[in-house]
Amino acid sequence: MSTTELAWSKSSYSGTQGDDCVEVAVTEQAICVRDSKDVTRPHFAVGRDGWMSFVRYAAHS
Repeated sequence: MSTTELAWSKSSYSGTQGDDCVEVAVTEQAICVRDSKDVTRPHFAVGRDGWMSFVRYAAHS
């Protein structure tokens, strides 16, 4: 799946200025993450279990 086919969503914590933000796209196999300031750069993908571990960690930090 190409990046143009993915439905990217910005973080709900992003500011209205559009800076310092990440975007995520959910697929059946993984969660894709990219820098919203430069969407031409490659994204990375993590498995659902890895993503959930990250979200749990971030919620408690």
